Amino acid sequence: MIPKIFGKPPYGEELKKVKASPNYHNNSFQNLVPTKMLTDESMLKVLWKFTRTKNTVPPKPLPSVKTNLKDLPADAPVIIWFGHSSYLIKINDKHILVDPVFSGNASPFTFTTKSFAGTDIYKVEDLPDIDVLLISHDHYDHLDYKTVVKLIPKTKLVCTSLGVASHLQYWGFDEKKIIEFDWWDEKILFDDLKFTAVPARHFSGRGLIRNKTLWSAFVLQTNTHSLFLGADSGYGDHFKQIHEKFSSFDIALLECGQYNTAWHDIHMLPEEAVLACKDLHSKVLMPVHWGKFSLSLHAWDEPIKRVSAKASELNVPLTTPMIGEPVIIGSKYPNSKWWVDKNEP
Repeated sequence: MIPKIFGKPPYGEELKKVKASPNYHNNSFQNLVPTKMLTDESMLKVLWKFTRTKNTVPPKPLPSVKTNLKDLPADAPVIIWFGHSSYLIKINDKHILVDPVFSGNASPFTFTTKSFAGTDIYKVEDLPDIDVLLISHDHYDHLDYKTVVKLIPKTKLVCTSLGVASHLQYWGFDEKKIIEFDWWDEKILFDDLKFTAVPARHFSGRGLIRNKTLWSAFVLQTNTHSLFLGADSGYGDHFKQIHEKFSSFDIALLECGQYNTAWHDIHMLPEEAVLACKDLHSKVLMPVHWGKFSLSLHAWDEPIKRVSAKASELNVPLTTPMIGEPVIIGSKYPNSKWWVDKNEP
């Protein structure tokens, strides 16, 4: 009787794979270091603050660029951001779609967590055929039921964290097209794309039961480029560990929004995103996990203002594209302050 949007936790053979993971203890997946969901405040106190917070939603529709996603340049990797943590990568003539949310809200209920005005200019129909659908973990703002179901007929392969396949198979994906990753697992696809799942400091779950599926960031490598595809994560030494294994990156897409001191262990502060970029030895930082949904207490544009200030202080190159504006690795890094109201004094 549970609606399909909630998914289905691992069972049968899938549960056996989950339980065999070295990261699975005491009937749930664990972070590398002790991690609290709420660090210093009760949930009741947090919710009370939420009702009193102002400016969590933009005062007017956000600007965007409508790019032909089916005709992107092919000479270098291209990234198109759709807001929050959703983006399309074209690399070596392959299309990789990361954590797409095109349904208009990041919640099991359509009346909550709605996307900001102006941020939904792209639909599934605008996308090219997808060579790899990459799902970092199973939270609603990263794994959107309505979106991924529409993607089934145009998706060749799905790469995701261990256990998430149970949701996808329940929704109609062919299990033969799903590749699951535990931390540090790697797989070469289409002869020239190497994916590696790496640790993140977070949690999972689509209902009251948590951590039955894994959460991961991913490293995408070709013979000429290396991209860090960061998902949700608190700050920690794991970024330095990832650098030690992969040396450096052309670009790091790291979360900078939806933070709060009450859940600091599982979401970085904007300044920590810059520190993580330095830990990873990435040439460029592209902030994500902001600009589409209000999932915390801060003003909607506070994350980008704070991450921009810290990046300037530490001389970290930053790219801040509008939704739909192409980032081309090595040649085009949009950095206009499009979130600033030109009418402000």
